[in-house]
Amino acid sequence: MELDYKMIGKQIAKRRKALKLKQAEVEEKADIGYKYLSSIERGRTIPSTEVIMKLAAALDTTPDEFLVGSSRYPGEEWKAVADKLRPLDARQLDLAGSFIDWVTDHKV
Repeated sequence: MELDYKMIGKQIAKRRKALKLKQAEVEEKADIGYKYLSSIERGRTIPSTEVIMKLAAALDTTPDEFLVGSSRYPGEEWKAVADKLRPLDARQLDLAGSFIDWVTDHKV
């Protein structure tokens, strides 16, 4: 499956605007660089998994909303998982992503 980064950027912008937040506010909440969000929202920059997770947390949603256009798991269950992922480094996030892929593929 190939990701459409312009669509992802549009979904991020849509969520940010729905919350009436400025790009700078989201960048600060997500701890990402100045003007980085603008570049992501326009589809000019490909965000890492870590950045997608940070933006989802900053915008109080799940990465699903950005990747497929809908948040399948709103609520406390997602927040508990997101809280566990936040302190992980890039290698650990990659491993967690691989495990999630495995679980999805095996419909456990």
